[in-house]
Amino acid sequence: LALFWSMVLLMSVMMSTALILCQSLNSSLSDAALDAERKEWIYRYYGTSSRSLWTVFQLTFSGGWPNYVQPLVEDVGVFYAFFFAIYVSCVTFAMFRIITALFLKETLKVASMDVEATINEKMADMDFYAKKLHDFFSVADTSGDGYVSWEEFNAALEDDRVKTYLSTLDLDAQ
Repeated sequence: LALFWSMVLLMSVMMSTALILCQSLNSSLSDAALDAERKEWIYRYYGTSSRSLWTVFQLTFSGGWPNYVQPLVEDVGVFYAFFFAIYVSCVTFAMFRIITALFLKETLKVASMDVEATINEKMADMDFYAKKLHDFFSVADTSGDGYVSWEEFNAALEDDRVKTYLSTLDLDAQ
């Protein structure tokens, strides 16, 4: 659940960033100081909200954010250097670390459940084997005094059925 909300937060930040960039660069498209090639580049990457969102998605997840920032800093304004420094620091480093920590937390939680399940399974196996061994010693106690003497134990081991029964418990009776 926390992972879902962190992804919602990330997408909200990305959409907000895309809209801010689209709106702030809209005036650059009519700036006479910029050449036509640069205006075309700005429109291609930031000209509409959907283009801007796709560009923000790419610069967030591809690691190639300087390709999308450098032309803005050089030709439009140094303000974008500060804007993207804050964005990259907050989103790429901080938010991704938080999301990675949430993934790791969930993975460790599942792994600990596996450990618990394994422990419970081993405990059930131990109970099963203890009951089976108790049954064996009850049958081997032919005198009925609650104790298995050495003679009773050896006599039980001579029986082929007892040897087979012990082999089902992974015990080798020789």
